Amino acid sequence: MNIKRFLSIMALTSVSLAALAQPNCKTKPQQTLLLYPQGQETDMGIVEDGVAVTLGPGESNCIEGEEGSDDWGGLNQITAPRIKLYFPKKGNGQMVVCCPGGGYTHVSSWNEGAYVAEWMVEQGVAVCVVEYRLPNKHWSVPLTDVQNAFRYCRAHASEWGIDQIGVIGFSAGGHLAACASNLYVDDTTRPDFSVLVYPVILMEEGLTHKGTHDFLIGSSSDWMDRSLSEEEYEARQAKYAELMERYSLEKQVSADTPPTFLVHCTDDKTVPIENSLRYFEALRANGVPAEFQIYPSGDHGWGFTTSQFGTDRLGYWRPTFLKALADWLQIVHE
Repeated sequence: MNIKRFLSIMALTSVSLAALAQPNCKTKPQQTLLLYPQGQETDMGIVEDGVAVTLGPGESNCIEGEEGSDDWGGLNQITAPRIKLYFPKKGNGQMVVCCPGGGYTHVSSWNEGAYVAEWMVEQGVAVCVVEYRLPNKHWSVPLTDVQNAFRYCRAHASEWGIDQIGVIGFSAGGHLAACASNLYVDDTTRPDFSVLVYPVILMEEGLTHKGTHDFLIGSSSDWMDRSLSEEEYEARQAKYAELMERYSLEKQVSADTPPTFLVHCTDDKTVPIENSLRYFEALRANGVPAEFQIYPSGDHGWGFTTSQFGTDRLGYWRPTFLKALADWLQIVHE
């Protein structure tokens, strides 16, 4: 990698992100890279030694104002997406691209990002946490960022000693990870495996997470402008139906969807367990290897905040979950 380019990116990142709170964990990213060093208004990605390693942002999310964070690492107003790379001292050849949740209104960068990386690195798994742009009803934006993260990691996999790259996502980040698992454009952007933790899958009213739906594609009322001509109104309704179909990810599963590990709690009051149940049934119907862990309590958003970092909302089931995930990662790598 060109060291001058790397240092310039690091300098820009440190300036723009200096005010953000940092997680209290021992594992720190070895690299932080902006996905679009020239900004999201210029259609250019990461260029190394004159070669475009990734694609550009595609479009802007049109968010104005400075990025901020809350006391729990929830990032908002993201317009400068980046990847944070973590490497174990002795890797096993696996890597995960991590998509934190946050209802497409923020990115839970600690609970479903940095803390995930700490556990994964202990298992010998490298991690690329994507602090992606929030869609702001520009539905292609988050997946564009994740696919560019895959492009960057695939380009460097050999030098990193990586032979398998999967995806892990939580809640709305689970929706994004499921998008990556089904809406990929080529072998480079297709995950080798998928881990979905209390994911949003459905767009169906009453079963979806309304915030995830509305901030991604807009509410149903956004698409019902009666002041339009009949032709324009019908065109908008057709587009809304198209987006509802595309982002209802149980409908996008195929035999080429990567092997998947699902986990959900039956008492989840934010994202109903029907999201994972229907996705699991779609995986089974298409012959995709899948494991589904269901726990009776834990509700939603428990992520990787163990008692080491605060209150462990998964509680009693935490050891079971971590062992099941560690075993599955090993099996899927064989």
